[in-house]
Amino acid sequence: MRIKSLLGMKVLDTDAKEIGKVNDMEFDKDSGEIKKVLISLKKNFLSSNEIEVRYDDIKSIGDYLLLDVDVITE
Repeated sequence: MRIKSLLGMKVLDTDAKEIGKVNDMEFDKDSGEIKKVLISLKKNFLSSNEIEVRYDDIKSIGDYLLLDVDVITE
C-alpha cells in the first residue's frame, strides 16, 4: 500500500462508525515507520478538529482505516 493511498481514507471507530478521514502522517526519521496518523474529524461545516492516533492503535487498513481504540468526537 502506498502512503498517498492512505491520505483521505475514511476512518472508522471501534463501532465501525465513520469519524473522519486521514489528513496526514508522522514518521520516525530513522526507521521510516509511521508513528502517528492525523485524522480530521467529521464535524459540521463550520467546525473542524484534528486528532492524532498512534499507529499501534490501528486495527486494520483496507478500504478504510479501522481503529482499535475509542475516540471521543463530540
